[in-house]
Amino acid sequence: MGKLFRVPDFVRSWIAGTEESPAIEHYAKELIQQWKSRLCSLSWFMRCLNESIARRANAEDKCTGRFWEGRYKTQALLDERALLTCMAYVDLNPIRAGIVETPEESDYTSIQQRIENDKSDSKNRSIALIPFDPTNSDHHLPMDLHDYLELVDWTGRAIASNKKGSIPEHLPKILDRLGIEKENWLNVLTTYSTGFRRVVGPLNRIQSLCNRLQQKWMGGLTANRILYST
Repeated sequence: MGKLFRVPDFVRSWIAGTEESPAIEHYAKELIQQWKSRLCSLSWFMRCLNESIARRANAEDKCTGRFWEGRYKTQALLDERALLTCMAYVDLNPIRAGIVETPEESDYTSIQQRIENDKSDSKNRSIALIPFDPTNSDHHLPMDLHDYLELVDWTGRAIASNKKGSIPEHLPKILDRLGIEKENWLNVLTTYSTGFRRVVGPLNRIQSLCNRLQQKWMGGLTANRILYST
């Protein structure tokens, strides 16, 4: 961050007490307040992070221009079903891109790390990921890890094979437990990046979020209606 931004000389002078102009003081305080607001802004943090990565990558490749495919965006995940949908979508990215064939080969994904954690002893397990625990929903994902692995594996096979009309009868238990229709699940996974906008969740929770943010509504209602049709 220090390489992207620098403190203006007049702010340094005002902080050091060598500049006592009322106009300088007023502008310095305004600028510092802006910095404080940015420290709480996830969008600003991602902008700075993406810019620094893009500069390093362009320097390594000896080129200029855009590095990232699209702009950064955020989505509010309002319940376990929304979280599960987003997790599966991200964990299947390498498979959809044709980079690998299985989730365990997908580098830099949480599902690969979860599989490695499951195989490791307790001393070598990563604590960065929220754990699965079907008996405890407090700061845990209320499902079994193996149910999630089975769900991602099944979804990857269905999407990769374009078999929306011939889904196997034996479905992962997590689908029944969350009340997700198999057709709807495949539909939202194949259109996740374009169907959902700033939020994923049931419509009543989206309305509550809009009320807190003092917004009339948010985009992506069709995708959320499909996911929460049951």
